[in-house]
Amino acid sequence: MHSRRRAIRIFVWTVDVLGFMAATSVAWALAPSPTSTDASLLTLAAAAVAMAFAGFGTGLHRGRWAIGSFDETTAIGVAAIFATGSLGGMTALANDDPSLARLAIVGLGGAAIMGIARSLIRRRTSHDMRPVPGSTATAIVFGAGTGGELAVRAMTRDHASPYLPGVILDDDIDKHRMRIDGVPVLGGRDQMQRAIDATGATIMIIAVPSADGALISELFDLGHAHRLEVRVLPPASDLFGRQVKIADIRELRESDLLGRHRIETDVNSIADYLSGKRVLITGAGGSIGSELSRQVHRYGPSKLFLLDRDESALHAVQLSIHGRAMLDDDELVLANIRERDRMREVFEQTRPDVVFHGAALKHLPILERFPSEALQTNVHATVHLLDMAKEFGVTHFINVSSDKAADPISVLGYTKRLSERLTAWMDAEANGRYVSVRFGNVLGSRGSVLTAFHQQVLSGQPLTVTHPEVSRYFMTVEEAVELVIQAGAIGTGGEVLVLDMGQPVKILDVARRLAAQAGAEANIVYTGMRPGEKLTEDLFAAGEEQHRTRHELINSAPVAGIDPLMVLQVSPLERPDDLRMALIALCAIDDPTIAIALDAAEPTTSVDLAGHQPSGLPVA
Repeated sequence: MHSRRRAIRIFVWTVDVLGFMAATSVAWALAPSPTSTDASLLTLAAAAVAMAFAGFGTGLHRGRWAIGSFDETTAIGVAAIFATGSLGGMTALANDDPSLARLAIVGLGGAAIMGIARSLIRRRTSHDMRPVPGSTATAIVFGAGTGGELAVRAMTRDHASPYLPGVILDDDIDKHRMRIDGVPVLGGRDQMQRAIDATGATIMIIAVPSADGALISELFDLGHAHRLEVRVLPPASDLFGRQVKIADIRELRESDLLGRHRIETDVNSIADYLSGKRVLITGAGGSIGSELSRQVHRYGPSKLFLLDRDESALHAVQLSIHGRAMLDDDELVLANIRERDRMREVFEQTRPDVVFHGAALKHLPILERFPSEALQTNVHATVHLLDMAKEFGVTHFINVSSDKAADPISVLGYTKRLSERLTAWMDAEANGRYVSVRFGNVLGSRGSVLTAFHQQVLSGQPLTVTHPEVSRYFMTVEEAVELVIQAGAIGTGGEVLVLDMGQPVKILDVARRLAAQAGAEANIVYTGMRPGEKLTEDLFAAGEEQHRTRHELINSAPVAGIDPLMVLQVSPLERPDDLRMALIALCAIDDPTIAIALDAAEPTTSVDLAGHQPSGLPVA
């Protein structure tokens, strides 16, 4: 390979010198003068020397750039100008006539010859590198923009590529009839069947790195309807502006279908409150907490304290941050946030400036059965942390909430709503800035419905869906945490900051897509709604006032505070039904939003499956 590149370079150097000499000979013939009508051998020698020095001086003949690249094209122009000027100077010294007409012909002609030679070489080498037809799968590339161009070039210039682009589709009519590396743009997605008939394609590659989950879902459904395997380029944030490689073309992930959000982070505002500060994260071993720990670590806090009651979870998160986990560093704090005295010890030892409160019990059905556990962890423990934050002068307290807190009907929702109200109350009492952040389902979190679907598909079991119309908001854990950190920077205090989760997605559609992706039959079983579940989740309660913030993906709403002393009066020893009613009553105190919602809805949601298959009956 090295000898071949060297041979190509020698050939290019020879063509450049001879081409410049030929352009000089033509120029002297086309623009004669009284002193000379033809280029002498001395003039041609001068042209050869001028080009040789110009090619070396500009790097054109030193192998700095790929043959036929944009950078080399620029270098050709610079070298041609330099060589033409040098030739003009030498002919003037030899008392010849270096007229502008002659020099223009030399420069333009020489540059044209050099460019044409490189174009032919690049076309030849590209053709040699193309995958051999018959040994690869023919692909339809969707997207004729930058992503599509990079994907096509990656496939056509990698001899080992498993894909061969047959045709390109794009909904932008201005791109129709274009060609990228010889591959035609046939039309929009409505030409899918025509593209398959023309090429025999078996794969569709979605080459739109900026595409959101909705577009990818539509294209996935379209490809599946035409019996195509679907591949995708990763989002633009994963490519970081680098060249696309064949390895980047991969199967779809849940985040492609559900959680692609383009997030612009104000790094300066985040650094202002995290860099050089002492940061404490509760629930650091959980799905949200561990990602929060990794991202906060990147902003260079002076000390990062990771608190959890699960020692194995702390081991895992420390390993993910540092690549080692000796468990002997004081950054790890093994503690239960329910224990008020232990929390005082933790705050005395850590003296945090910033607290991210992510520790919580979050599984809705089991908390309906054991509401006392939810009260102690999600409510009473939050009171302990807020009191300690006030006492030790925390400047930023960010409470991680849930969309279940908007118009709550479940124990989880009531307790998370109370945590928002407690945080708002403390903001009015303390000197720091206390905010809550509310968002929906997070891809990759433990206990996610997607995890259950994967296990059911792998084991060949039916996919269990509570109701045909149930829908949820989804966002990747990385995106959600990035916005949580950003919310901590822009929150003014006392409000709840609500992350824009995009459009809700029907769980039934998710189940069918995951089954289709795995090549399995979509055997769906409806199990019925459980107590406390909603058909659709809301990010804002019915009566909440929505306000825009300076970040396009974060909105806010005011929260009515509640005195912690009132909350602490509720005992976890009460009977489950009485405790549940006590939580409902607490949420409604001095909060007209919740009171209105309670008047309009029953405490427990029951959804009829009339018109659909009965629970337990499989549906194709």
